[in-house]
Amino acid sequence: MSDLVEEEEVERLLKKIPEWDHEGKAITRSVEFAEFMEAIDFVNAVAEIAEDAGHHPDIDVRWTTVLLSLTTHEVGGLTDLDFEVAKKIDTLID
Repeated sequence: MSDLVEEEEVERLLKKIPEWDHEGKAITRSVEFAEFMEAIDFVNAVAEIAEDAGHHPDIDVRWTTVLLSLTTHEVGGLTDLDFEVAKKIDTLID
């Protein structure tokens, strides 16, 4: 299991994923789509990344908006794995 990332390191890692925000013990991102089914297709692609990584984000779908939240529940905060999964998710969008 990964170790918690120190606060200074969190800020450095966030610079590599600028669309993500740091909220409490998680990193979050909101993604807008033109159509509901585009949002669902995105969620399905995120699910594949999550399964491959063995690390699953919280996902909230609000019509054409998908809200993602990553944290490592087992250690109660952020680990390198959260940032790795976020980078992979970003490849679906950018």
